[in-house]
Amino acid sequence: MATQGYGYYRGTIFMAMFVGYTLYYFNRKTFSFVMPSVMEEIELDKDDLGLITSSQSLAYAISKFISGVLSDQISARWLFSIGLFMVGGINVVFSWSSTVAVFSALWFLNGLGQGLGWPPCGRVLRKWFEPSQFGTWWAILSCSMNLAGSVGPIIATVLAQTYSWRTILSVSGLICVAVSFVCLLVIKNEPKDVGLPNIGAAAAAKKDKAGSSSKDSTLSEFLLSPYLWLLSVSYLVVFGVKTACTDWGQLFLIQEKGQSNLMGSSYMSTLEVGGLLGSLAAGYFSDKAVAKHGMRTYGNPRHFILICMMSGMFVSMFLFRTTVTSDSSKVWILILGAVFGFSSYGPIALFGVIANESAPSNYCGTSHAIVALMANIGGFMSGLPFSTIAKHYSWETAFWVAESICFITTVGFILLRNIRTKMGHMPKKED
Repeated sequence: MATQGYGYYRGTIFMAMFVGYTLYYFNRKTFSFVMPSVMEEIELDKDDLGLITSSQSLAYAISKFISGVLSDQISARWLFSIGLFMVGGINVVFSWSSTVAVFSALWFLNGLGQGLGWPPCGRVLRKWFEPSQFGTWWAILSCSMNLAGSVGPIIATVLAQTYSWRTILSVSGLICVAVSFVCLLVIKNEPKDVGLPNIGAAAAAKKDKAGSSSKDSTLSEFLLSPYLWLLSVSYLVVFGVKTACTDWGQLFLIQEKGQSNLMGSSYMSTLEVGGLLGSLAAGYFSDKAVAKHGMRTYGNPRHFILICMMSGMFVSMFLFRTTVTSDSSKVWILILGAVFGFSSYGPIALFGVIANESAPSNYCGTSHAIVALMANIGGFMSGLPFSTIAKHYSWETAFWVAESICFITTVGFILLRNIRTKMGHMPKKED
């Protein structure tokens, strides 16, 4: 009976979060989807467009960090639902507006609402799924972004032929608002909220009976964990290198490798397809490793998959930089794009999983918030600093720098793969 109860609630809760986060992401990108229609009605130049989109990115980075910390203190289902309601309402108000200043202010608020979405998802997943399932379901849930990002532009383009951009934003916003109430009713923070034993409760009780302390970690014990900062620095580098390749890889191919615009866009498409497969593979195979070896105090079973994929990033970048020329086979370039996407999106999925599951239960949201903030810093560094190197030297030099940093980080992670991975307080007997 309990097994049936878990299956029912896991299915409904996961579906609510999947649909909810698909709407989160769709309503994050609605302005980009309808941008051509907006520009037909309102005169906007490149600086105006950059200001509007950048305001959202800045707010999202700030909000995601705050949300991660808040998810440890308040109800995850309320945080997720409030953010979805906020995002939907702002899209509706955006559809009533017509000036750059108002657009930017509203899109900044949209970014604040967007940051409330993912951290609660991670906390709910950890509470409802065993460690040997956590990575797989995390990866599947992250595919909601790929779904919204791939289907969203098509839906918006088709609707724009019949309806105005204002109608599209209003309807998508109202759907968001409606679904936020459904999520509030359906999502449950943890099994005990519906009368089921929490995951791992029996094991914890057994430990307590054997004399182990179940004391929660203090903030200082958690923040002084070396593993937290190993994950943070590694995530900064991986996310920064991935962002550099997705943002500038197309220009590198066209400007220095002599490839066509079509080849550049095709490379980006295969990179995203490889990324989707990489996320799913990383979650599935690392869960298999956890099921086989169990969670350990020193080293993490997911490290092997993580290191293999980080090595794949370096190798595919090296081959991309050194073997691609104007005469290179198109198939070879697309293969390199798919391999890099597979190898880079996999670690991005795993860093979030590992940060969440390795932290003490009272700081799992904060742990994810810290490593995600470091990733955003890496994303920022892949912008202006990276393009400055390319401006003063060449794209070849800029990609060599990124490749070298990726190699050094991978070697460092290999050397530290057996570091103590349990963050925060640990009973002396277990230590």
